[in-house]
Amino acid sequence: MSTPVHATAPGKDESDAILPGQPDVDGFTLPAPAKLNRMLHIIGRRDDGYHELQTLFQFLDHGDRLHFCLRNDDSIVLHGDLEGVEPQDNLVYRAAALLQRVSGSRQGVTIRVDKRLPMGGGLGGGSSDAASTLAGLNALWHLGLSNEKLAELGLVLGADVPVFVHGHAAWAEGIGEHLTPVELDSPWFVVVHPGISVSTPEVFNAPELTRDSPPITMARALKGGASNWRNDCEPTVRQRYPEVAHALEWLNARAPSMLTGTGACVFATLGSETGARRLMSELEAAHPGWHAFIAQGLNRSPLLDALNA
Repeated sequence: MSTPVHATAPGKDESDAILPGQPDVDGFTLPAPAKLNRMLHIIGRRDDGYHELQTLFQFLDHGDRLHFCLRNDDSIVLHGDLEGVEPQDNLVYRAAALLQRVSGSRQGVTIRVDKRLPMGGGLGGGSSDAASTLAGLNALWHLGLSNEKLAELGLVLGADVPVFVHGHAAWAEGIGEHLTPVELDSPWFVVVHPGISVSTPEVFNAPELTRDSPPITMARALKGGASNWRNDCEPTVRQRYPEVAHALEWLNARAPSMLTGTGACVFATLGSETGARRLMSELEAAHPGWHAFIAQGLNRSPLLDALNA
């Protein structure tokens, strides 16, 4: 079975809104939304080196977009180059190849990735792309696999992929794969990438990282609310990456703010779109070098609505 990969520059689109599935004569387009970790506790470290987590995932109405076009052969062709990532190592290609192999499908696809989320930002961009690929090809190739099966395959690709497959805000435990759907508040966020890359392995291997937070119940976490939520990775990232520390200090002086995942992205929580836009205007004037965007929290992923459409 031939599976060539061709990397070309992705299409440019300045729109910030995640769009629903867009059918056309060649195929369809699906969103791959960003996520935030509204809280993240590290409660232990397993013998295999993975960390036991408790976290709250929520989606954003902002993210990447993937276009799928059915081919007349069994090739997987990927358009959309990621700097420093070989095409065969791209999670989109790996997801497509895995699904093709497991399902035994003899169909192929051309996938174009319109990449808008920063790599290594803690927004789950690669995992979301992989989930949208699994879901999109399940539909395009008429495989009829359940979400449970797609999530099982997604876990092979990364611990965050299943939450994007299931498409609901969730309380997550284990390494992030044990999911319970939740309903969170839906504030507006100003998300900032301070222009650096944070190494996730470096953070999780740091000797000073908190690894012994007492486990809590989901009910207790939700009852406490956002004012009591924290990210155990934040002190380590602040110490090792002064650019992140500066972004957090600047945002926290204006609104409650936190690191997502291991960063480098940080987010400020606002009660209204007006407040978010006001903060965004101030940020753009004060720090034109930062990449930032406004988004609202979503408890249902736009991927689900796009697939239904």
